[in-house]
Amino acid sequence: MPWACRMPPRCAWARWATSYNCLKSYAESLYDALTQPYPAYEKMGILYDGEYRQLSTSLLQIENEFYGTIRPKQPIRPKERPLAALAARGVEYVEVRLMDLDPFSPIGITAETIRFLDIFLLYCLLSDSPPDSPKITAAQAANRHAVAQRGREPGLALQQGDGSLRPLQDWGQELLKDLQPVAQRLDEAFPEHGGAYAAALQMARQRLESPDTTPSARLLAELAANEEDSLTALTLARSQAHRQHLLSLPLTADVREAYTRMAQESFIEQADIEAADTGDYEQWRQQYITSVFPLISD
Repeated sequence: MPWACRMPPRCAWARWATSYNCLKSYAESLYDALTQPYPAYEKMGILYDGEYRQLSTSLLQIENEFYGTIRPKQPIRPKERPLAALAARGVEYVEVRLMDLDPFSPIGITAETIRFLDIFLLYCLLSDSPPDSPKITAAQAANRHAVAQRGREPGLALQQGDGSLRPLQDWGQELLKDLQPVAQRLDEAFPEHGGAYAAALQMARQRLESPDTTPSARLLAELAANEEDSLTALTLARSQAHRQHLLSLPLTADVREAYTRMAQESFIEQADIEAADTGDYEQWRQQYITSVFPLISD
């Protein structure tokens, strides 16, 4: 591939704030990032010694380069841009992109964590959300970085919308209290899970009150207990253990057959696409970056 996805520098994100007030404001924010030139990328240029360096000189080349924590999504159709799909058919699902892999789970996330996300996202859906602003967006970004880097630090305080500081522990306890009715309704709706949503909420409360129970703290403790091992060696050993666990799980003949059929169909589709491709790369690039996105009405 003559180009690759870029990671825009943090200074660029500081100058560009994505608005989540409505679909129209989100689409307009993304459109600006896709169409407005960015000086550092203009300096790089599109071509260098006949080789393509990038698709365009805008802050984002494609919609998927927006590495936000939350992205509204709509499955695309053939030759359709993601932003055009959102404009035409609205939001079908929300992509949550702020989860780290859990090194203690063979699949990277536990059922408890998934259920807590269910509770939290439903709470967000049902709760009023005040309009955002560049100031609020900047505070939220600062809070995310603070929690990611120093989340277990005693007395850590986060920025509120009015600029004041509030201890993470107090804010977290208030949020968990607000989540309780949602967890209760989910347990009532799914009694076969035996109170699993309340248990997921209790897990979150335990990690808030005892940061040494978080996956990151557990990993550091394991590393400290094996001083002769590096983080790389420890991670590799855990990865190999997870691999062996997953390989030991049975794969039915029906599932294996379905995967084989999907792979064969994918190769056929690829061949059809390549056979129908008549233009050169530059023609495709020009057509792609000049695509006109439908406007989203209020």
